[in-house]
Amino acid sequence: MPELPEVEVTRLGISPHLLGKNLQGAIVRESRLRLAVNADLSAQVAGQKLEQIRRRGKYLLLDLQRGSILIHLGMSGHLRVLPQDTPVEKHDHVDLLFAQDTCLRFHDPRRFGVLCWLEEADTHPLIARLGPEPLGEDFSGAYLHAQSRQRQIPVKAFLMDAHQVVGVGNIYANEALFAAGIDPRRPAGRISLARYTLLAAAVRVVLEAAIQQGGTTLRDFTRPDGRNGYFRLSLAVYGREGQACIRCGKALQGIRIGGRATTYCSHCQH
Repeated sequence: MPELPEVEVTRLGISPHLLGKNLQGAIVRESRLRLAVNADLSAQVAGQKLEQIRRRGKYLLLDLQRGSILIHLGMSGHLRVLPQDTPVEKHDHVDLLFAQDTCLRFHDPRRFGVLCWLEEADTHPLIARLGPEPLGEDFSGAYLHAQSRQRQIPVKAFLMDAHQVVGVGNIYANEALFAAGIDPRRPAGRISLARYTLLAAAVRVVLEAAIQQGGTTLRDFTRPDGRNGYFRLSLAVYGREGQACIRCGKALQGIRIGGRATTYCSHCQH
């Protein structure tokens, strides 16, 4: 699933081509996504200017003059900026038609994504209950420490809870916990403020590095220009079960936490 860095790379990639342009309408070829695409989407957006593209966790918000288009890439979705007459391929479900022969095309083979029109996006249940942004000012070791008191769930599951902090998905939780030297199985409430300070810093470093390198291309994600993201070449633990730890050389261990693949070093993480 595209995670925060992949969504941020998408935002950065499409913004220069779309900001300030007027929408002419929309073409909906398949409305049966995770949430149904609005039947009146074209009528709702036509004539409005795209004023801002922002990210909230793993969601993109295309802010127009009277509301927002909410987009989630789901498991396999991606966005392309194309000329409007570009031939349609299978799984090209929605086109947003902009002035100057510009089209933002939403492609999603598994149809787990979201594209819908909202008049008040920030109060929608998908957005309103999200925790702070891990790259924002409200995220810190002190925040994680305060939120985790009395929590017995594994720290990896705690870090991936979008109500606590948004956008730290499986890949980057693995990498940040390794960078901070924290065992992903440890109860969240038994980690000190000092160690949470290290973890918060590690989350920032890992996410910023992934954004700079264009995200992590594993199976489905590619950048809006079609090129791959290269952070996968920098992964220290994710997907490397049984291989040598880059720090100590011991074999990395693989388990499942909350149903998600988890790789860690039993020697370097405690």
